[in-house]
Formats: sequence, C-alpha cells, structure tokens
Amino acid sequence: MAIDAGADPQTERWSILYYGRNSYSSNKGRWLTGLAVVFLGIALISGWLLVKNYKHFGNLFQVVSLVRNQYLYKTDSTIMVDGAIKGIVEALGDPYSVYLEPKTYSQLQEQIRGSFGGLGILVGVKDDYLTVARTYQNTPAYEKGITAGDIITRIGERDAKGIDLETAVQLMRGPVGTKVSLTLVRQGQGKPLVKVLTRREISVPTVEAKMLPGNIGYIIISQFSEKTSEEIQRALGELKAGGLHGILLDLRDNPGGELQSVVKVSGNFVPKGPVVYIEYRGGKTEELPAQGNNLRLPLVVLVNEGSASAAEILAGAIKDTRSGTLVGHKTFGKGVVQTVFELDNGAGLKLTTARYLTPGKHDINKKGIIPDVEVGQDDPREKTDKQFDRGLEILKKIIKGKAAA
Repeated sequence: MAIDAGADPQTERWSILYYGRNSYSSNKGRWLTGLAVVFLGIALISGWLLVKNYKHFGNLFQVVSLVRNQYLYKTDSTIMVDGAIKGIVEALGDPYSVYLEPKTYSQLQEQIRGSFGGLGILVGVKDDYLTVARTYQNTPAYEKGITAGDIITRIGERDAKGIDLETAVQLMRGPVGTKVSLTLVRQGQGKPLVKVLTRREISVPTVEAKMLPGNIGYIIISQFSEKTSEEIQRALGELKAGGLHGILLDLRDNPGGELQSVVKVSGNFVPKGPVVYIEYRGGKTEELPAQGNNLRLPLVVLVNEGSASAAEILAGAIKDTRSGTLVGHKTFGKGVVQTVFELDNGAGLKLTTARYLTPGKHDINKKGIIPDVEVGQDDPREKTDKQFDRGLEILKKIIKGKAAA
C-alpha cells in the first residue's frame, strides 16, 4: 500500500496516509542462505567489478556468524535480522523511509482506518519534544483537559524527550480499560501537569463543520483518512441545506492523510482536471484527476506551517486552479510519496518511491506553498485567531462582490 508521510520527523512529524497496496513475502532463514549464494554467484561471474560490494556482504554474514557463535549472551536471530533491515533503511538517510515492526505496522493500519484504541490525541515531534497537535472531543485526552501545544515530557515512566513518534504512539496505546500517565509542560504553568488517562476505543472524526453568520460554512479537515470523503459529503450536504453562500476551509495543522481520499475531497472544491501529478523513478508520471463536481462557491482556505503532505495537495490544487484564496502562513513543504510494502510476520517497509507535483507542475518539497494572503501565526497566549479573522473578512468581501455582480 502506498502512503504519504506527514511532516518532517525532525521538526513536526505527524500522521501518515496510504495509496494502493503492494506485498512482498519471504522466508527469513532461506533468504539469508539464498542471499549469500546469490551474491557469491554474482561475484564469481562479474569478477573484480563486484569485489568491493561482495566484501561488504561478506562482512555482514561474518558479523552474524560472530554474534551467533562468539557473543557472550544468546541472541534471537530474528532480532538480528530486524536490526539489519532497520540499518539498511536508515542508511538511506531518508526520514520518511522506515522499517515498520508488526505492532507499528498494525497501528498504522488502524490510523488509516480512523479507528483505534487509545487516548484521542494527535501528537507530533517538534524540536525534539513530543507535542500535542490537538485532542478530539469525547475522548480521554479531551476530558482530562489536554490541549494543543502541551509538551509531553514523560509517558508513564519513560522520558519522552527525543522519543520517536512510533515508540510514543506504542506507549500511549494499549488495551481498552488500562491506564497510562502523561506528564505535560504547558506554557504559562510553573509546574508540570500529570494526567492519568484510561484508554478506550477511539474513532476519530476528520471533518468538523458549522454554519457561521451570513450563511458561511466553516469546515475543518484535521487529516485525510478513509472516512474523510464520506464525512465531507455529509457536512456539505447539511450546510447546503441551510443555504450555503461560501466556505471557509481550515487546513491548518493538517498533517496529511490518504492520497485517494484527498483526491476525492478535492473534487468538491476544484474543477475537472488534475488534482496532483505523481512522478516516479525513471520519469513515469501519473495524473490523479478531479471529476468536476465542485461547488463553485466562494472559497477561502486557511493554511499554516503545520499544513503538510495531503493537505498541501488540496491547497496546491485550489491555488493553481484559482478555485479559492489561500490565507495564512507558508505550508510545511512535504512533496514526496511513500509506498508501504507488506512483509512477512505482519511487518512492513515504508519507502519513498515518488514525488508529487501540483496541477501547475510545481514541486513544493522543502519549499511549501505560499498563501495568496500571508498572515502570521498568533501568540498562543492570546485569545485571538488573526488568520481566521482575516480569512473570514476576505470571504465576506468575495461573497458581497459576487452578489453585487
């Protein structure tokens, strides 16, 4: 299955999304033996051209043999194989490519489906600290008063500074009914806060919508999962029934999501034509189009530096097709696509396999999308939302101008 990772894990690494499905299986024992034979054969046939690589593979098998026969403690060969796989992927130097152990891979699939056991909290790694992006209503995290911007310093007895996202999620999830404590640092609070939460089954909505005065629909898409397209259709149907005049679409802090989902959602906001181009190794390009059922209503889109990946696909399509006005801060700039290959024993390999381009063929990776109207981020201590206020102001002017015309 192909997925598009969220933002950069060294700054703000968030949730991930999938696209398609591929699989690969092997018998690990036979694989090791077979690999040795294959490379020996290649080296003998190709001669000195492969001597250097052959020596490297020889070192690999020599290390395995030494560990199994000379290491003081008995070691599970499966652990060594997993470690070797991780090392191969880490050697690529790509923060989005990663070996997924069975438990992590299972959690990824749960996240894609939008339903899992946990706390109802969306987290990311920012400046080496595990940071809350948002909490969801009617969940343990929401009920305990955990809010966006809280820094998680400990999960149970585990120090969370420098922790990778997969490990953090593993620690916070668990059997329904069990408890976990989170130690939080909150801006303006002198002492750390300790919250004890009871895990329960979580089904996370990805779309929130309400009607603002003036028949303006305010829609928040928090991420793109398998359910998002259905949720957006339901929300738009309710808003249109109330006499919808325009839409304020909020993609701020949206880390990404399922590629096919964002393409379907885009069809409500952009005209028929390409939503995104996927460019693979070797230059092969695939066009993913919208079907031409867009609302054709005044549209303003809110974005910020936390808008990444699939959220940037939607924002880029809206900007390039001039279907709406982007307001806020430059987006994150994550324009590469990953494929998850299913391995034996429930494990997976997430590997960068393509990049994506906006309808105007713009490569936004590490660049981001500059909004039409730039509005800086608010001080979290203030109770104002300048980006929201400015976006609403612009949308009202567009609606008024359309009515006058």
